[in-house]
Amino acid sequence: MARWWDALLGRTDPVKPDLDALFALPSAAVTLQAATGLEPNGVGSVCFRSAEGGAFSALEHDVVELLATGEGPPVEEVRDSYGYTWLVVRRDPGALGGLVTDLHAVNSSLEVAGFGPSLLCSLVTFTGSASPGGGIALVYLYKRGTFYPFAPMPGRRRDNPLELQVRGALAGELKIEPDLGRWFPLWGAPGL
Repeated sequence: MARWWDALLGRTDPVKPDLDALFALPSAAVTLQAATGLEPNGVGSVCFRSAEGGAFSALEHDVVELLATGEGPPVEEVRDSYGYTWLVVRRDPGALGGLVTDLHAVNSSLEVAGFGPSLLCSLVTFTGSASPGGGIALVYLYKRGTFYPFAPMPGRRRDNPLELQVRGALAGELKIEPDLGRWFPLWGAPGL
């Protein structure tokens, strides 16, 4: 009976995140470079809302330590002006596969520990002459299971033509967010 009411009222079940979709980024990067000249710059990040309490703080510390062990890259923790936490990973620009694996590990660790609802997005940044603002990010929306491009320009403006060009180039490679209203600006995101 509840399903019937949900259908009548237009409610749907939330999309289950598919973190494995992140592993499509290396092949999408090849397509993106061929179509636009944009190349990975080796920076990626995971954005989440920190939860209160010792369990979350311990998990956050463990995730940072896990990524920094051995040959892993150092992880930078940044809190933005909106109160969100970003775990920023920097790798050699040619190691996009490793960067994606690191981002997947952060997301998975938070999800498995029960903090999946705190995850907001992950992003991987690209640079090139096609981006007059200096960079563009491919953003993965955790709660939607989709990607979208974000191309900031000076003065808190967006390069909408470039974003649409990237959408067109990657439509067959990634699940692109169809609702442009959900292409949220990530002003001041680390790595951009």
